[in-house]
Amino acid sequence: MTLLVIFGALLLLLFSGLPVAFALAGLGTLMLLVEGLPLVMVAQSLHGSLDNFILLSVPLFLLMSNILLKGGVGRDLFAAVQSWVGHWPGGLGIAALLSCGMFSAISGSSVATAATIGTVAIPEMTKRGYTKSFTLGLLAAGGTLGILIPPSIPLIVYGVIVEESIGKLFLAGIGPGLLLLLLFCIYAALYAKFTSAHQPTPKATREERRRASLRALPPSLLAVVMIGGIYSGAFTPTEASAVGAVLAFLLTTFLLRTLTWAGLLEAVRQTLSTTVVLFLVIIGAKIFGRAVTLYQVPLMISQLVDTHLDSVAMFLLVVALILLFIGLFLESLSMLLIMVPILIPSVIALGIDPIWFGIFFVVLIEIALISPPVGLNLFVIQAVAKTNLGTVIRGVTPFILIMLLSVTLLVLLPDIVLYIPFKLN
Repeated sequence: MTLLVIFGALLLLLFSGLPVAFALAGLGTLMLLVEGLPLVMVAQSLHGSLDNFILLSVPLFLLMSNILLKGGVGRDLFAAVQSWVGHWPGGLGIAALLSCGMFSAISGSSVATAATIGTVAIPEMTKRGYTKSFTLGLLAAGGTLGILIPPSIPLIVYGVIVEESIGKLFLAGIGPGLLLLLLFCIYAALYAKFTSAHQPTPKATREERRRASLRALPPSLLAVVMIGGIYSGAFTPTEASAVGAVLAFLLTTFLLRTLTWAGLLEAVRQTLSTTVVLFLVIIGAKIFGRAVTLYQVPLMISQLVDTHLDSVAMFLLVVALILLFIGLFLESLSMLLIMVPILIPSVIALGIDPIWFGIFFVVLIEIALISPPVGLNLFVIQAVAKTNLGTVIRGVTPFILIMLLSVTLLVLLPDIVLYIPFKLN
């Protein structure tokens, strides 16, 4: 009964329109008051939530992605990839997806990935006759790769919550990220093959490929430096985010000369705004998490799992259904901060690898990013394309089905996640 009251109250607050951070913090504080517990615990949570060196990487990765966005790096990446694969069947769609994958490996942000590549790919694809719904759906879905292909901000937060290695989580995200990218590209090629509305792109000359590739080489090397530095042990994920932010500034200011002072100030402003919202949600989730722990909610969940779910597969199915449902009205990071502390005791008890579960969880978060009515990438692409939301929703529906297929493959073939961090590394 207590469990139903807590989650009923949380859903009521969220549906009332109260910001997620204040809903979590307010309900957590009320729960502490009802039990007569000292409110000093709230103050301790406020400090303890952010007193973590790893979380410093979040605003730095955000700053790096915003600098790259304002510096027009996505345009160079798209032009380079398009020069190589643009003439293939569905080549422009494949080029957009590959550009999303490459920008994801630099930025770690789904919103930045969708906005950056969408800005340059949408006009080009619509000019070539691709339907608006397919184009917008492809870019919205491709943007979700930003939180799976490392570096990934949600994986950093997940690692902090469950106290797992950020490096191993990053490695674990590579296989599923490439799988999802491959499945998206196959769908884009099949779509192009069986529809004839679009015009093929002329094959680029060798000189055009050379020029475009040279222009895109520095941003690509930025990803190599960061990810290579983390995996080689040269620096931690937090240090990598600082290196990435500095290199992104030097790259766009002095080498490419595409970042203006106005653009830099806007990048800093957007980073500050996003960081404040993000950290308020983390603080609220910490207070709520402290309260639900004192109310023994994780223990109740574990007992329910032991009583009613007799297999790992059934537990994962229930978790997936719950996340897909709450993803309809809750944004991705809030899902992670609310549900992971509650679910992780059952995950450990059932013998599920926490690294694998983190990737499983993030792929489901990716689906939430393009699920109406609050999927953030839907609104990003809608704003970029200046169109109605229904067009974007129609376009993402096949990609949601593809992502559900990828979740099934991760369950059936766990080595897609675990091979690189544990058997190859």
